Amino acid sequence: MAKKPGTNPKGEFAFFDVVYEDGSQRSNRRVPAELLGGLQKDEPARGFIIEQDREIAEKSGRAPLAIKSIARVGAKPEKMMKVK
Repeated sequence: MAKKPGTNPKGEFAFFDVVYEDGSQRSNRRVPAELLGGLQKDEPARGFIIEQDREIAEKSGRAPLAIKSIARVGAKPEKMMKVK
């Protein structure tokens, strides 16, 4: 059964825009907020998104794309994380 609008807890997820090496972009990738913060801030989001990409690639039978950069939705451009 569907939930009523507004019943999901606010702040449960943080959203990230991901830019891949081939120039494609995926917007609003969800990362659990409980993984973020502390000394590492948004750094754990990269690992979570990479793991999501691996699972998606495995199910689709395609190789995962290399990530160029990750930025939290609404963050200023200088806050963009470059993937090493």
